[in-house]
Amino acid sequence: MTAGARPASRKGDHIKRVALVFSGGPAPAANAVISSAAISFLDDDREVVGFFHGYSNLQDYHPVSHRLLPDEHYRIFEHKDLSGLRNTRGIVIGTARANPGKGIEKPTDLDDPAKTQRLRNVYNALVDLEIDALISIGGDDTLKTANFLYEYQKHLPKDARRVQVIHLPKTIDNDYRGIDFTFGFFTAVDVMAKELQNLRADAMSTGSYFIVETMGRKAGWLSYGVAIAGEANLVLAVEDVRGALAIPDEKGGEPRLSMDALIDRIVDLIQAREKRGKHYGTVVLAEGLAEMLPEQAISDVPRDEHGHLSLGRMDLGKWVASLVSKRYEERSSRKKKITGLQLGYESRCAPPHAFDVMLGSQLGIGAYRALVEENLDGHLVSVEGQLDLVYVPFKELVNPVTLKTEVRFIKNGSDYHRLARFLETRTDRILDWQPGRRQER
Repeated sequence: MTAGARPASRKGDHIKRVALVFSGGPAPAANAVISSAAISFLDDDREVVGFFHGYSNLQDYHPVSHRLLPDEHYRIFEHKDLSGLRNTRGIVIGTARANPGKGIEKPTDLDDPAKTQRLRNVYNALVDLEIDALISIGGDDTLKTANFLYEYQKHLPKDARRVQVIHLPKTIDNDYRGIDFTFGFFTAVDVMAKELQNLRADAMSTGSYFIVETMGRKAGWLSYGVAIAGEANLVLAVEDVRGALAIPDEKGGEPRLSMDALIDRIVDLIQAREKRGKHYGTVVLAEGLAEMLPEQAISDVPRDEHGHLSLGRMDLGKWVASLVSKRYEERSSRKKKITGLQLGYESRCAPPHAFDVMLGSQLGIGAYRALVEENLDGHLVSVEGQLDLVYVPFKELVNPVTLKTEVRFIKNGSDYHRLARFLETRTDRILDWQPGRRQER
C-alpha cells in the first residue's frame, strides 16, 4: 500500500463528526497537532469541530440556558482555516484550565449525579452536536479528564450514544508516561536555554549571578534541559529533594524541601567558584520546588481549578536570590549581586522547533488513524523510534483506584540525570583543586 493510501478495511467508518478540545497551558506546535488532525478527517470527507477555550463552555452546557453556538463557542473547520497553520504560534482554538471532573476522586464518584454534573454537561453537549469522537489535547490533568469521560460513559444505559475518546499528550514539562518526548518540549528548552546563555554572558560581564526559575511543576525534565543547553552551573528540581535538601513532612507525607539547605548549596557553589577566580554563574531551579516547601510556607498561595499552586505568583527565583544574597554576605562579609527571575511563559507560544512540528503533526494524524483505521476508544496516541505511531490504553496510564495519572520523574542515576550532573560545576573538584588541574567552567 502506498503512503497515504486508504486501507482496504477500516474499522471506524461510522465516525462522521469529530471534535477537538485543547486544555491546559499553551505549547509550541499546538497548531501543528490541531491542523494535521483536522486535515486528516476533512480530506476523508468527515466533519471537524474545534471547541474554543478548552472545556469552559462544554462544562456549562445546557440545551436551553447555555446553548453552544458556531463561531461563538466552537468552529466548524474548513480547509481554508488550516492552510499554513502548522508552524504558527499560539492555539487556533484557544485553551483554558476548566476542569469538568473536579470533585471526582474515585470510581464510585462516577455514579454520583452531583459530582458528575459538569462531566454530564460535556457529554450532553457532544451528543446534542452529534459528535462521534472527541480528540482531547492536553497534559496529565487533561488526560485525567479524558479518562473520566471515557469511564463515565460505561455507567450509562446500554442503548445510550457513545462518544469515543482519544487523547494526545501535550506539555512542555515532558513529564508524561506513555511517550518519550511531548510536543513543545524541545522548543521550550531551546527558547529558555538561549535566554540563559544571554544571562550567563551578562553574569560574566558584571561578576554576578542569576538564579533562574523555569517551568516544571512536577518533574525536572525542562529545567534539566535548559541547564544542559544553556550551560548553567547548577540545576535542581523536585527529583533532587533528597539527602541534605530534604526534611520530614510534619504530616508524614513525602519529604519537604529544606530552604536552608538549598540556600547553603548555592552559596557553596558561589564560594567554590570564587576559589578558581570565577565570580559569575547561573543556577536553574524548577518551579515545582515551591510545592515541596513546608505547608506553612505555601498555605496562603492561591490554587487553580486542578488544585495546583499558582507558582507564577510565588516567584521562587527572586525569593531564593534574596536569601542567597543575605547568606553569602553573612559568610563572606561581602555583597554580591544575585538576581532572580522566571522563565517559561515566553516559551509556550514561541515559533515551534522543526522536531516539535513533525512530532505534533504525527500525533494529529495519529488521532485520525486511531479512530478511523483502528476504531479505538480510551487510548493515548504516542510515538516511538522514528515517529512510529503506537496507541496506549488509558488503563495503563491512570491509577484505577485514585483515577489519577502518574508523573514520569527523572530517575536518579539515569543517563539523563548523570548528563546534567557531569556538565554542571562540580564543587567537590573545585574545593580540592590544585594548580595544573583541568579547568572547571
